[in-house]
Amino acid sequence: MSKALVCSCEDVTVEDIRHAVAKGFRDVESVKRFTGFGTGVCQGKSCLSAVAALLAREKAQKPEGIVPFTPRPPLYPTELSLLASYPVDESKPPVGGVPQELDTFPATLRPEGSVPTRARVVIVGGGVLGLALAYNLSLRGETDVVVLERGYLCAGASGRNGGGVRMQWGTAANIQLAKRSIELMGRFARDLGINVWLRQGGYLFMAKTKAVAERLERSAALHNKHGVPTRMLTLDEARDVVPGLSLEGAQAVSYNPEDGVIFPWPFLWGYANACRKAGIKVETYTRVTGFELSDGLVRKGKTDRGDISCDTVVLASGAWSPEVARLAGVSLPNEPHRHEILSTEPLKPFLGPLVSVLDSGLYFSQSMRGEIVGGMGDALEPAGLNMGSTLRFVSRFARALTEQLPNLGHVKVLRQWAGCYDVTPDNSPILGRTPGLENLLQLSGFVGHGFMMAPAVAERMAQWMTTGASDELFTRFNLRRFQEGKLEREDMIIG
Repeated sequence: MSKALVCSCEDVTVEDIRHAVAKGFRDVESVKRFTGFGTGVCQGKSCLSAVAALLAREKAQKPEGIVPFTPRPPLYPTELSLLASYPVDESKPPVGGVPQELDTFPATLRPEGSVPTRARVVIVGGGVLGLALAYNLSLRGETDVVVLERGYLCAGASGRNGGGVRMQWGTAANIQLAKRSIELMGRFARDLGINVWLRQGGYLFMAKTKAVAERLERSAALHNKHGVPTRMLTLDEARDVVPGLSLEGAQAVSYNPEDGVIFPWPFLWGYANACRKAGIKVETYTRVTGFELSDGLVRKGKTDRGDISCDTVVLASGAWSPEVARLAGVSLPNEPHRHEILSTEPLKPFLGPLVSVLDSGLYFSQSMRGEIVGGMGDALEPAGLNMGSTLRFVSRFARALTEQLPNLGHVKVLRQWAGCYDVTPDNSPILGRTPGLENLLQLSGFVGHGFMMAPAVAERMAQWMTTGASDELFTRFNLRRFQEGKLEREDMIIG
């Protein structure tokens, strides 16, 4: 095998690129994710042109479709201590971000030919929820399914998160779903043939105020009731779990050693590959433009590659779900909210669990390659489909991180990015049938945590769809609850 390098930062070879093309990854963004090229210290400055030339030589894509991947700030690796020194006016909401436009994909990347003219089930959204549902439908004999994705796989929130998976939730329903999901993640390599690198180093939650400390204690008791081994730690015990952690301002700490982190991208690829092997069509770079309705049913889905007649439509578009729902005349209470995230240069492994300050939404973990990966909530972030990156975020995050791990001030940030949470009024998902359109099924509103709930929710939804058996999940979390005032409040939301 050739050892000719195209990306010296990440040791990506010519053969690695060819292998990606053979696997069906034919545009620059997809090849970047499959091989890791462009994610090292130089952020593609040395390798992007070489990969583009190789894709052209391999005829992987039309020349006009070989466009650079999205540039990520900062331009050059920058120390956390320097970023933390940038002044931020916490009284004003964040604005803008770079790059500003991430929702438009070159028309040349759209596949040639039309979509299938007929399918029993059309799933709108090729993120982990949509793909996991399609896969679980195939396990139950339903393979006449088409999944529509507006961009490349991993373009949305499923490919933009930190990979955290946890059982520490504030409601029994979410605890049970998370337990089952993590169980299925542990079998993913065996069942779907791709390793998602589940590392159960735990989640360590910190509370800085009395109210949040009391919430942690109540949640820990609920976890124990449902078989999750969460325990409250003293500050000294917490420092034993994470040496060097200052626990600045901490009043309480909870820890579940069975929580963990997975690598998001192969999670999607594993489901997509299994779907395709089962005969399910996964149509990327295909945008839904409308629906044909009659007699209280969706009859067709309209796309920029033709129409699909169908028996059932599933809306699994995450933060884009309200936008897609409006095409069918349906108003959803969901709102998209940007959440930013970053990655540092790699360090020698030292951090076992994912650490989170529940009050501020700060979270950080260490990847398999040694990078510190983390994000932080912003209470002033306005609603809207915005995936640009801001200096405000990286400054706030750098200050909060170095407050808890002071020895990381010299560590350099390599890149930052953003994704959108799909936020509902009660921080719980919208599932089941749509009032007035009985064959339009809802699978959205997971507030940034559909990624970790997908295996369990998809398993139950596929069973419900194919057997018709009653499942309280799809009545309890139905869209009607907002009109009826039966909200399902979840308060252990981070990020």
